[in-house]
Amino acid sequence: MRNQHTNPIDRLTSIAGALADPNRVRLLAACLDHERCVCQLVALIDLSNASISKHLGQLRDAGLLESRREGRWVHYRTPETPDAIVRDALATVRAHALGDERIRMDQQTLINIDAIDPNELARMQREGCCPDLTCCAPNQTIHSTPAASGQ
Repeated sequence: MRNQHTNPIDRLTSIAGALADPNRVRLLAACLDHERCVCQLVALIDLSNASISKHLGQLRDAGLLESRREGRWVHYRTPETPDAIVRDALATVRAHALGDERIRMDQQTLINIDAIDPNELARMQREGCCPDLTCCAPNQTIHSTPAASGQ
């Protein structure tokens, strides 16, 4: 955890600040039950990779998310053993934000996103193909390329 605040009021204000943006709450909600790579979160929320990374950094700095690097991918998840104040904040997000219509829609979109291999998803993003994933049916994995399919 990067948050160096040990004073409870500093910890609380750091967490409150991290939760003060709707996009950060959406990102946190997306990571509550699943580890997500940045490319998946970029596909979920229509912001640049740099903006998403900045938001994720704020959530990580507040102790609400942890990150790990795997090759070129950075993955985010909630802490396995959060301290009490982080545990309470995560419980609040779970209890209240998950009832929001936009976050329920995000959860449906994540079904499509989860079905796509991260390498393929990154390629799609680079090429500007299907940025909102509306052309991808849930649980449909896209693995073929024109060269692979003989086109």
